[in-house]
Amino acid sequence: QVQLVESGGGLVQAGTSLRLSCAASERTFSRYTMGWFRQAPGKEREFVGAISWSGTTTYYRDSTKGRFTISRDNAENTVYLQMNSLKPEDTAVYYCAASSIRASGSAAEYDYWGQGTQVTVSS
Repeated sequence: QVQLVESGGGLVQAGTSLRLSCAASERTFSRYTMGWFRQAPGKEREFVGAISWSGTTTYYRDSTKGRFTISRDNAENTVYLQMNSLKPEDTAVYYCAASSIRASGSAAEYDYWGQGTQVTVSS
């Protein structure tokens, strides 16, 4: 059982940056592909991006490419989501998730989820 805890959310103005962290309890963290998802009020949960177990490959949804960067530190069992040039439409609860299979944009392929952290971007 992998426990994931997100942190770093908050209220920021458009155009600024935030860095989210997701700490994992599992010592085998490096075996998991890690993903970030978000869910805005009244909307479906959507894929933000993912990073391979080695950290060498990353994937992003089109609307975040060039603004968001995912990285991981396997020694610290932590994955990060650096968000730059934030927009009001980025407002959502952000979740990290772990997959033992592969990097995927489908939430169904992730086995473990954090509780989420709120990001609110004001215009």
